[in-house]
Amino acid sequence: MKYAYYPGCAAKGATPELHQATLKVVERLGIEIVEIDNFNCCGAGVITEADPDLAYLLNAKTLAAAEALGLDIMTVCGTCQGTLGGINKVLQTDETLRNRINVSLKEATGLAYNGTVAVKHLQWILVQDYGLDTLKRAVVLPLNKLAIAPFYGCYILRPASAVRFDNWENPQSLEKLIKALGAEPVLYDGRTKCCGFPVFLEKEEIALGMVGSRVAEAKGQGANAMVTPCPLCHMSLDIYQERSGEKIEIAPGQDRKMNMPILHLPQLLGLALGFTAKELGMKHHFVSTASIDDRLEGK
Repeated sequence: MKYAYYPGCAAKGATPELHQATLKVVERLGIEIVEIDNFNCCGAGVITEADPDLAYLLNAKTLAAAEALGLDIMTVCGTCQGTLGGINKVLQTDETLRNRINVSLKEATGLAYNGTVAVKHLQWILVQDYGLDTLKRAVVLPLNKLAIAPFYGCYILRPASAVRFDNWENPQSLEKLIKALGAEPVLYDGRTKCCGFPVFLEKEEIALGMVGSRVAEAKGQGANAMVTPCPLCHMSLDIYQERSGEKIEIAPGQDRKMNMPILHLPQLLGLALGFTAKELGMKHHFVSTASIDDRLEGK
């Protein structure tokens, strides 16, 4: 099992602990990866709105690099999955567009994209390619003392025409992974809604309210922690959580400091595979993850 690894900007730059956790987890699971050289940003949907051809070109470069390796792409970013996967679907189905983009791509890189690559998030790979039964056998520390709220976010489920992996209205893949690791998945309405990250650029007050609503709802349903497949969602829910408590309505006497640990999917996997919180970079989080250690240790 081998993939061309596309880490994306956030996991490799802003949150390198998430990239390092990914490397540890895939090695432990026996998933072989080859990191794509000189990869560029997928554009996170922003470039697509401003300059669609540039977005097609940037993502075609990534796709062509993987195609040259003869490998499908593995990403650990939900936003990259949605953006890169969506553009891949268009380039695969629109030959005229692909030929036009290839003219610029060949001039810039010498590469061309023929539409043969699949884009797969680690979340999907584990459920479909690796298999839940195989994952269960790899678990050395069952997370049966944790109630985990899955947070899909927007992009890993959209566009539905390109994803075709999970039901965007009622997805189950994260819940299946949480159960395979021994933890209890927490059901709540906000798990497929936006984390607010893109909104921070324009309307910070609204974005803070979005963060607070997602975290408060998960906590209200009994979650000990939240897990997301997207580094951007991870940053939004972790970094802005403390400030977000001031932007939402809470029950009388309820603490506005929600203290909800936010984990990126490889970190949750890593805990079940026997890595320590320190090894997984969890000490770098804004919201302390000490409560997770305490629960796993039976304190």
